[in-house]
Amino acid sequence: MNKSIAKIFLSVKSAIIALKPRQNAILGDKFIAAARLVFCPDLPRLSAQEKIIFIKRLAILIESGIPIIVCLKMLSCQANSSTSRRLIDELRVAVESGKSLAQAMDRFRGVFGGFAVSIVKVGEAGGALAKNLDYLAEELRKRRELKRNIYGALVYPSFVLIATVGITIMLTGYVFPKILPIFMSFKTELPATTRALIAANQMAQNYWPWILGIVCFSTALMPFLFKNRSVRYFFDRGLLRLPLLGAMFKSYHIANFARTLGLLLAGQIGIIRALEITANTAGNSAYRLSFEKITAAVKRGDSVAGAIENEKGIFPPLVSQMIGAGESSGNLSSSLIYLSRIYEDEMNGLTKNLSVSIEPALMVFMGILVGFVAVSIITPIYGITQLLQR
Repeated sequence: MNKSIAKIFLSVKSAIIALKPRQNAILGDKFIAAARLVFCPDLPRLSAQEKIIFIKRLAILIESGIPIIVCLKMLSCQANSSTSRRLIDELRVAVESGKSLAQAMDRFRGVFGGFAVSIVKVGEAGGALAKNLDYLAEELRKRRELKRNIYGALVYPSFVLIATVGITIMLTGYVFPKILPIFMSFKTELPATTRALIAANQMAQNYWPWILGIVCFSTALMPFLFKNRSVRYFFDRGLLRLPLLGAMFKSYHIANFARTLGLLLAGQIGIIRALEITANTAGNSAYRLSFEKITAAVKRGDSVAGAIENEKGIFPPLVSQMIGAGESSGNLSSSLIYLSRIYEDEMNGLTKNLSVSIEPALMVFMGILVGFVAVSIITPIYGITQLLQR
């Protein structure tokens, strides 16, 4: 069944490329990748950790002089999961049939990514495959580490926010309705906060199907909206402007950009191709658009530093200054690697201090929200008590 579907995919891809070969070659690859995910969900995948281990071990084995087919056989035997074993076996079969490792990995571009395929391709062409694989494993490890730092920094604020909203919903939806009949039985004017809470509670009770439907519809619509380039750009650009978090996201993307471009240049990839690969691997559409503008400017003959300097809202002055120094000295790749370390350290410092920086704002928000509900419930009780004492 999968073979038949694969033949159909390849036929459609050939038809797409035949119409406009240059423009639609990438579109054909994207169609194959998307179709595989939809119609063949059992295709092998690798987790980030499995990918790093596989590439690192392959680099060590190749460096020791073992033929690549034997390396893949050994790694297949050592695989911890059936999916990773299956993927390695498919890579081995492709290499045995005469394809290069880069061509074999290109079949699983959705697993390894265009950056990995390019690094391996250059390594095979230049006779430095083991070295490039080692670079690639280190790059993947750094990216995973940076993501973990960001997620770890957001755990505490997210927990406090969810707990605050949960307590508010419990008080409003469970506690308040229990004592509301008591308030209504007394013909006294209720405080404004209590009246507002009653109105919100009644609206939730009367229109909860509509509210639930709107929430579900919005949640289902979000992935389709984010596929729109303008909507995604607006959202990603907004992330970079957030207080506290915006600086952290900027440091993360600049560190990834500098390290990726530096490794590509160290692997003897041309500056234009390296910038294109960097743009394709960018996780933020605002940075992706900037990289595309930078690539176009470099094609026109501008320097990388000059092109980056024009993107002032995206890149701090230090980036263009460091890259300009690297271009002047003829050692751009080393300057980029050093730049990535600077922003990695900056991002690590921001993530460590995030909880301390954001905690006061969270406490104020939690106090206002929970305090509003508490005052709305307690104030009428106090008023009724005073009335009964009279």
